[in-house]
Amino acid sequence: MGWALPVHVVAAVLGIVFGFIALYAAKGARLHRTTGMLFVYAMITMGLVGAMLAIVHNATPAANASVGFLTAYLVTTALTTVRPPSAGLRRLNLGLMVAVLAVGLALFTFGIEALRSPKGSIDGAPAFAFFMFGSVALLSGTGDLRMLRAGGLLGAPRLTRHLWRMCVALLIAAASFFLGPTRRIPEVMRIPALLPLPVLAVLVTMLYWLWRVRAKRTVRGSVPVITAEAA
Repeated sequence: MGWALPVHVVAAVLGIVFGFIALYAAKGARLHRTTGMLFVYAMITMGLVGAMLAIVHNATPAANASVGFLTAYLVTTALTTVRPPSAGLRRLNLGLMVAVLAVGLALFTFGIEALRSPKGSIDGAPAFAFFMFGSVALLSGTGDLRMLRAGGLLGAPRLTRHLWRMCVALLIAAASFFLGPTRRIPEVMRIPALLPLPVLAVLVTMLYWLWRVRAKRTVRGSVPVITAEAA
Protein backbone atom coordinates (compact mmCIF):
# COMPACT_ATOMS: atom_id res chain seq x y z
CA MET A 1 0.00 0.00 0.00
CA GLY A 2 3.06 2.27 0.05
CA TRP A 3 2.35 3.22 -3.56
CA ALA A 4 -1.17 4.45 -2.92
CA LEU A 5 -0.48 7.80 -1.24
CA PRO A 6 2.04 9.03 -3.86
CA VAL A 7 -0.38 7.98 -6.62
CA HIS A 8 -3.22 9.82 -4.91
CA VAL A 9 -1.18 13.01 -4.49
CA VAL A 10 0.23 13.00 -8.03
CA ALA A 11 -3.20 12.31 -9.51
CA ALA A 12 -4.67 15.18 -7.49
CA VAL A 13 -2.03 17.67 -8.62
CA LEU A 14 -2.28 16.58 -12.25
CA GLY A 15 -6.06 16.67 -12.05
CA ILE A 16 -6.04 20.27 -10.83
CA VAL A 17 -3.57 21.32 -13.54
CA PHE A 18 -5.44 19.55 -16.36
CA GLY A 19 -8.77 20.73 -14.97
CA PHE A 20 -7.79 24.41 -15.03
CA ILE A 21 -6.38 24.11 -18.55
CA ALA A 22 -9.57 22.44 -19.79
CA LEU A 23 -11.72 24.99 -17.97
CA TYR A 24 -10.13 27.95 -19.73
CA ALA A 25 -9.26 26.37 -23.09
CA ALA A 26 -11.49 27.04 -26.07
CA LYS A 27 -14.48 24.74 -25.72
CA GLY A 28 -14.48 21.92 -28.24
CA ALA A 29 -10.88 22.59 -29.30
CA ARG A 30 -8.27 19.85 -29.29
CA LEU A 31 -6.59 21.22 -26.15
CA HIS A 32 -9.90 21.23 -24.30
CA ARG A 33 -10.71 17.65 -25.32
CA THR A 34 -7.23 16.30 -24.54
CA THR A 35 -6.81 17.95 -21.15
CA GLY A 36 -10.43 17.14 -20.34
CA MET A 37 -9.78 13.42 -20.83
CA LEU A 38 -6.57 13.61 -18.79
CA PHE A 39 -8.54 15.41 -16.08
CA VAL A 40 -11.11 12.59 -16.03
CA TYR A 41 -8.43 9.90 -15.70
CA ALA A 42 -6.64 11.84 -12.96
CA MET A 43 -9.82 12.50 -10.98
CA ILE A 44 -10.97 8.88 -11.17
CA THR A 45 -7.55 7.76 -9.92
CA MET A 46 -7.45 10.40 -7.19
CA GLY A 47 -10.99 9.70 -6.01
CA LEU A 48 -10.88 5.91 -5.93
CA VAL A 49 -7.35 5.64 -4.50
CA GLY A 50 -8.24 8.29 -1.92
CA ALA A 51 -11.37 6.36 -0.94
CA MET A 52 -9.31 3.18 -0.58
CA LEU A 53 -6.74 4.97 1.59
CA ALA A 54 -9.46 6.42 3.82
CA ILE A 55 -10.91 2.96 4.42
CA VAL A 56 -7.62 1.11 4.89
CA HIS A 57 -6.12 3.72 7.22
CA ASN A 58 -9.44 4.62 8.90
CA ALA A 59 -8.88 8.28 7.96
CA THR A 60 -12.38 9.73 8.39
CA PRO A 61 -13.75 7.07 6.01
CA ALA A 62 -17.36 8.22 6.37
CA ALA A 63 -16.48 11.49 4.68
CA ASN A 64 -13.33 10.84 2.67
CA ALA A 65 -14.35 7.52 1.09
CA SER A 66 -17.78 8.88 0.14
CA VAL A 67 -16.44 12.09 -1.37
CA GLY A 68 -13.70 10.18 -3.18
CA PHE A 69 -16.29 7.99 -4.88
CA LEU A 70 -18.51 11.01 -5.57
CA THR A 71 -15.65 12.81 -7.32
CA ALA A 72 -14.90 9.81 -9.53
CA TYR A 73 -18.61 9.43 -10.26
CA LEU A 74 -19.00 13.08 -11.28
CA VAL A 75 -16.25 13.04 -13.90
CA THR A 76 -17.32 9.63 -15.22
CA THR A 77 -20.93 10.71 -15.76
CA ALA A 78 -19.78 14.06 -17.17
CA LEU A 79 -17.80 12.09 -19.76
CA THR A 80 -20.58 9.62 -20.58
CA THR A 81 -22.92 12.57 -21.14
CA VAL A 82 -21.03 13.60 -24.26
CA ARG A 83 -20.50 10.06 -25.56
CA PRO A 84 -22.76 8.53 -28.24
CA PRO A 85 -25.62 6.60 -26.61
CA SER A 86 -25.36 2.81 -26.42
CA ALA A 87 -26.81 -0.07 -24.43
CA GLY A 88 -23.54 -0.50 -22.53
CA LEU A 89 -23.43 3.18 -21.63
CA ARG A 90 -27.01 3.04 -20.39
CA ARG A 91 -26.17 0.10 -18.12
CA LEU A 92 -23.13 1.96 -16.80
CA ASN A 93 -25.19 5.08 -16.06
CA LEU A 94 -27.85 2.96 -14.37
CA GLY A 95 -25.28 1.28 -12.13
CA LEU A 96 -23.65 4.59 -11.25
CA MET A 97 -27.05 6.10 -10.46
CA VAL A 98 -27.84 3.34 -7.97
CA ALA A 99 -24.39 3.67 -6.40
CA VAL A 100 -24.49 7.46 -6.03
CA LEU A 101 -27.99 7.39 -4.54
CA ALA A 102 -26.73 4.88 -1.97
CA VAL A 103 -23.77 7.16 -1.22
CA GLY A 104 -26.10 10.14 -0.87
CA LEU A 105 -28.32 8.31 1.61
CA ALA A 106 -25.24 7.16 3.54
CA LEU A 107 -23.93 10.74 3.73
CA PHE A 108 -27.24 12.01 5.09
CA THR A 109 -27.22 9.20 7.65
CA PHE A 110 -23.71 10.22 8.72
CA GLY A 111 -24.86 13.83 8.86
CA ILE A 112 -27.68 12.97 11.24
CA GLU A 113 -25.25 10.96 13.39
CA ALA A 114 -22.88 13.94 13.44
CA LEU A 115 -25.68 16.26 14.56
CA ARG A 116 -26.50 13.90 17.42
CA SER A 117 -22.89 13.60 18.54
CA PRO A 118 -21.57 15.83 21.36
CA LYS A 119 -19.11 17.60 19.03
CA GLY A 120 -21.48 17.86 16.07
CA SER A 121 -19.05 15.92 13.90
CA ILE A 122 -17.72 12.47 13.01
CA ASP A 123 -13.93 12.12 13.19
CA GLY A 124 -13.65 15.87 12.77
CA ALA A 125 -16.00 16.07 9.75
CA PRO A 126 -18.92 18.43 10.57
CA ALA A 127 -22.55 17.57 9.91
CA PHE A 128 -22.77 20.37 7.32
CA ALA A 129 -20.17 18.66 5.10
CA PHE A 130 -22.12 15.40 5.10
CA PHE A 131 -25.36 17.16 4.19
CA MET A 132 -23.68 19.27 1.49
CA PHE A 133 -22.04 16.35 -0.31
CA GLY A 134 -25.08 14.17 0.33
CA SER A 135 -27.24 16.75 -1.44
CA VAL A 136 -24.86 16.77 -4.42
CA ALA A 137 -25.03 12.95 -4.59
CA LEU A 138 -28.82 12.75 -4.33
CA LEU A 139 -29.40 15.57 -6.82
CA SER A 140 -26.96 13.92 -9.22
CA GLY A 141 -28.70 10.56 -8.90
CA THR A 142 -32.08 12.21 -9.47
CA GLY A 143 -30.68 13.84 -12.61
CA ASP A 144 -29.46 10.44 -13.78
CA LEU A 145 -32.95 9.03 -13.35
CA ARG A 146 -34.52 11.83 -15.39
CA MET A 147 -31.92 11.38 -18.14
CA LEU A 148 -32.42 7.62 -18.31
CA ARG A 149 -36.20 7.99 -18.42
CA ALA A 150 -35.88 10.57 -21.21
CA GLY A 151 -33.58 8.29 -23.21
CA GLY A 152 -30.69 10.77 -23.17
CA LEU A 153 -30.09 14.51 -23.41
CA LEU A 154 -29.51 16.90 -26.29
CA GLY A 155 -28.52 20.53 -26.65
CA ALA A 156 -28.30 22.81 -23.63
CA PRO A 157 -29.33 20.21 -21.00
CA ARG A 158 -26.56 17.92 -22.24
CA LEU A 159 -23.96 20.70 -22.07
CA THR A 160 -25.20 21.79 -18.65
CA ARG A 161 -24.92 18.27 -17.23
CA HIS A 162 -21.40 17.86 -18.62
CA LEU A 163 -20.29 21.29 -17.46
CA TRP A 164 -21.47 21.32 -13.86
CA ARG A 165 -20.28 17.80 -13.10
CA MET A 166 -16.78 18.48 -14.42
CA CYS A 167 -16.61 21.80 -12.56
CA VAL A 168 -17.86 20.43 -9.25
CA ALA A 169 -15.26 17.66 -9.40
CA LEU A 170 -12.56 20.28 -10.02
CA LEU A 171 -14.02 22.40 -7.22
CA ILE A 172 -13.75 19.47 -4.79
CA ALA A 173 -10.13 18.82 -5.78
CA ALA A 174 -9.15 22.50 -5.64
CA ALA A 175 -10.85 23.08 -2.28
CA SER A 176 -9.22 19.96 -0.82
CA PHE A 177 -5.77 21.09 -1.97
CA PHE A 178 -5.85 24.87 -1.42
CA LEU A 179 -8.18 25.03 1.60
CA GLY A 180 -7.09 21.79 3.29
CA PRO A 181 -4.07 21.24 5.55
CA THR A 182 -1.33 23.72 4.62
CA ARG A 183 1.32 20.99 4.65
CA ARG A 184 0.02 19.93 1.23
CA ILE A 185 1.04 23.28 -0.25
CA PRO A 186 4.65 24.32 -0.99
CA GLU A 187 5.80 26.92 1.52
CA VAL A 188 6.30 29.55 -1.16
CA MET A 189 2.57 29.33 -2.00
CA ARG A 190 1.29 29.56 1.57
CA ILE A 191 -0.26 33.02 1.32
CA PRO A 192 -3.58 32.85 3.22
CA ALA A 193 -5.22 35.67 1.29
CA LEU A 194 -4.47 33.98 -2.06
CA LEU A 195 -5.30 30.35 -1.29
CA PRO A 196 -9.08 30.73 -1.78
CA LEU A 197 -8.65 32.37 -5.20
CA PRO A 198 -8.30 29.16 -7.30
CA VAL A 199 -11.45 27.77 -5.66
CA LEU A 200 -13.36 30.99 -6.30
CA ALA A 201 -12.09 31.00 -9.89
CA VAL A 202 -13.59 27.56 -10.53
CA LEU A 203 -16.89 28.53 -8.92
CA VAL A 204 -17.22 31.84 -10.80
CA THR A 205 -16.23 30.26 -14.13
CA MET A 206 -18.74 27.44 -13.65
CA LEU A 207 -21.54 29.90 -12.87
CA TYR A 208 -20.59 32.00 -15.89
CA TRP A 209 -20.74 29.07 -18.30
CA LEU A 210 -23.98 27.77 -16.80
CA TRP A 211 -25.48 31.24 -17.26
CA ARG A 212 -24.14 31.48 -20.80
CA VAL A 213 -25.57 28.10 -21.81
CA ARG A 214 -28.92 29.00 -20.25
CA ALA A 215 -28.97 32.46 -21.85
CA LYS A 216 -28.18 31.05 -25.28
CA ARG A 217 -30.93 28.45 -24.84
CA THR A 218 -33.43 31.17 -23.79
CA VAL A 219 -32.58 33.38 -26.77
CA ARG A 220 -32.88 30.52 -29.21
CA GLY A 221 -36.17 29.47 -27.67
CA SER A 222 -37.63 32.98 -27.81
CA VAL A 223 -36.71 33.77 -31.41
CA PRO A 224 -39.04 32.20 -33.99
CA VAL A 225 -37.27 30.16 -36.62
CA ILE A 226 -38.51 30.89 -40.13
CA THR A 227 -38.26 27.87 -42.38
CA ALA A 228 -38.28 27.79 -46.17
CA GLU A 229 -41.85 26.52 -46.15
CA ALA A 230 -43.05 29.32 -43.87
CA ALA A 231 -41.34 31.91 -46.03
